[in-house]
Amino acid sequence: MNQIQPSPKALDLARRVLRIEADAVAALASRIDGDFLAALALILNCHGRVIVSGMGKSGHVARKIAATFASTGTPAYFVHPAEASHGDLGMITRDDVLIALSNSGESVELMAIVPIFKRLGGKLIAMTGNPQSSLAREADAHLDAAVAEEACPLNLAPTASTTAALALGDALAVALLEERGFGAEDFARSHPGGALGRRLLTHVRDVMRDTPPAVSPEAPVADAILEISRGGIGMTAVVSPERQVLGIFTDGDIRRAFEKNLDLRALRVADVMTRNPRTISPDKLAVEAVEIMEHFRVNALPVTDAAGVLVGALNMHDLFKAKVI
Repeated sequence: MNQIQPSPKALDLARRVLRIEADAVAALASRIDGDFLAALALILNCHGRVIVSGMGKSGHVARKIAATFASTGTPAYFVHPAEASHGDLGMITRDDVLIALSNSGESVELMAIVPIFKRLGGKLIAMTGNPQSSLAREADAHLDAAVAEEACPLNLAPTASTTAALALGDALAVALLEERGFGAEDFARSHPGGALGRRLLTHVRDVMRDTPPAVSPEAPVADAILEISRGGIGMTAVVSPERQVLGIFTDGDIRRAFEKNLDLRALRVADVMTRNPRTISPDKLAVEAVEIMEHFRVNALPVTDAAGVLVGALNMHDLFKAKVI
């Protein structure tokens, strides 16, 4: 059976699509004006929920905008306009704000529910490609998402217009995030089950080893090597009698001592340890430990309290196991 091969023109067409869509998004920046601020104000002063709605491809974009709002501190959900006409309108209250998406601004399904919502006393934000459309005229704030052309060669399939609407929704969500003072901890609380949540919620104390390897600076190197083996993290902390960290002794220090032809049997740990090592607090995020390890190219860190006292240790394997990396 003959295999179909793509036309040599396919790459040129693909690049054209990306240029058109990039230009469509870039053009939005000059249209961020008072209506955008009015839309922000409506949402910030909303005592209910943000309802996002749209038909067809606009509906898919609306779902994503609602999800982005919800995950960044603005309670929101998607309502299908056709289903709203058959009972789901009961989910919407006068305290809500409705964001309605329609490139033409004439979606029959949306226009069927907009008057009812307006009579209820709710506030309407329209996102359309036509400021003169019926939907735009009904809106308390209109966001102009018009594009010069669709990326489709026929100028028919929603492509650049849906990309522009999606980007405008992201602009709203991020502006709201900033206005609300929504931070990393807030973000993590709404993403507890995924990698983002682990990175933002896992602290060093959650993954560190509570009985870290440690030796005195006066200990023989042979004892330190045994402690490294016991600890299983490729290093041992070197501590004072008060358990303050003075240095670390690692597999690398052993190799360097061999390279210098030093007699390890005659050496104390203080003779070959790495002084003033990088440490981390148990209250820091585990992802900060990753950043330190990667930046300074080390595989393990002693964990110390505010007084520099050793309270734990961790290595890259511990972070991999906790799925922080």
